[in-house]
Amino acid sequence: MSLPPVGLPHLIGLSGILFVIGLVGVLTRRNILLILLSLELILNAANLAFVAFSRAHGDLSGQIMVFFVMIVAAAEVTVGLAITVLLSRLAGKLNADEMRNLKW
Repeated sequence: MSLPPVGLPHLIGLSGILFVIGLVGVLTRRNILLILLSLELILNAANLAFVAFSRAHGDLSGQIMVFFVMIVAAAEVTVGLAITVLLSRLAGKLNADEMRNLKW
């Protein structure tokens, strides 16, 4: 028994589900690290959609766009984690609600 092939609707559906999970995580979580993790999930959902459409249309432009999104994601992780470590050292907490004004 063989499985049916994975098509464009399946990949776009999975991308949409990942995007919604990431969006809910950004909107509901208060921990800065979990917010950054949810942002990464949103970027990965966009990458999956780019690759799916690129595969469906037979060109490489979507995969080139994924390369640039990965660069932005790496920069976001680097800067975001540096800011998070600095804030946790200064404030001793990682709750986004408590650091709203960035005044201690």
